[in-house]
Amino acid sequence: MPFPVDYKRGKPKLDRCDEIQLCAQALCLEEMLKVIVLSGSLFYGKLQRRHDVAFDAVLRGQTEAAAVRLHELIASGITPKARKEPKCERCSLLAQCLPEAMKPRKSASAYLRGAVAENLAAGKGGD
Repeated sequence: MPFPVDYKRGKPKLDRCDEIQLCAQALCLEEMLKVIVLSGSLFYGKLQRRHDVAFDAVLRGQTEAAAVRLHELIASGITPKARKEPKCERCSLLAQCLPEAMKPRKSASAYLRGAVAENLAAGKGGD
């Protein structure tokens, strides 16, 4: 029986975002393998503890609502603006999201000029 485990570097969040992500993985497993996945675990590296998660009706509903919202965003063709938050610094998608590029009154060309200047100053310039 599949039992999804998601490894997180930090500690549990105040909201259910980690649990929703894990439940989404379980829903994918259910669809692919034609089984029911009742639970999984989140392992938090900072605490070195495992947190068991039951995929109950409420969590499944929240996960499905998030998936519906994602499909609506994709269908609209409009990318929501990224908001820079403290958690962004620990995100594995920071290089793709680029929330700094969306600062108010900052043009894309100004962002690119600054990013190139930072890379050159850090010795990461291209040859």
